[in-house]
Amino acid sequence: MKPPLGFVKEFGEGEVCKLRKALYGLKQSPRAWFGRFTLAMQRYGYVQNDMIITRSDVEEIHQLRRNLFREFEMKDLGGLKYFLGIEVLRSRTGIFISQRKYVLDLLAETWMLDCKPIETPIQVNHKLKIEESGEPAEKKRYQRLVGKLIYLSHTRPDIAYAVGVVSQFMHQPQREHMEAVIRILRYLKGTSGLGIMFGRHGHLDIKAYTDVDWAGNPNDRRSTSGYLTLVGECEIDLAPSTPSPLKCDNRAAISISENPVQHDRTKHVEVDRHFIKEKWKMGLSRFRL
Repeated sequence: MKPPLGFVKEFGEGEVCKLRKALYGLKQSPRAWFGRFTLAMQRYGYVQNDMIITRSDVEEIHQLRRNLFREFEMKDLGGLKYFLGIEVLRSRTGIFISQRKYVLDLLAETWMLDCKPIETPIQVNHKLKIEESGEPAEKKRYQRLVGKLIYLSHTRPDIAYAVGVVSQFMHQPQREHMEAVIRILRYLKGTSGLGIMFGRHGHLDIKAYTDVDWAGNPNDRRSTSGYLTLVGECEIDLAPSTPSPLKCDNRAAISISENPVQHDRTKHVEVDRHFIKEKWKMGLSRFRL
């Protein structure tokens, strides 16, 4: 065999070139390279492989770069500008991230680059639900579009609620649900340049917001809730790691969990019935009379 291009070592008598087939030219090559890279990262004390190096400690970043350059032949591309559809712009006032190109590509894919923009991503006070006689939509196309909108909502919190609504019908999309997705795309047509600005602030003030609708889903009476916590104008994740305890002394609610027949149609009874029966079937609750 001949040495690969760029290999300048002269072979002496009795020396051979051993090819690692797992790393070159086979279907398992990406997996083998991933394993090799993971081992190198773990050797230097890291537990997750991130291709973007970010840290408040600049010296730690330089040390990691030196370690990786010893392990691999790499090229430093400088500060982050574009990664996985996310555009990053730096200025004296802070960092702005957006997905403008991602939006334009999505509109081109759906033949909506020339569509008429709309001012809101979802119709006000309109409740989407699954109709028994509703016209079904193309399931794979619906799931693909909603999946891309979910990824887009990382930098577009203005569409987060609308995307959350349409994502509830991934298992059984209907024409009305697809029209709601198209409405979101029309809204994006006129707002493709929006994003999130992480401004420079010298404070660590804490702000928290929360909101919820009560039994807003007409199909199963589930509620939609949301929360946002900011520290120094930056969002942080404070999701609870353990389930929240629920204490109830309502004997009627306990009886409902064991009775598969329920004829009441009030919202209050529907909420109790759905919630309690779901937790009881999952084995998360036990009731004693």
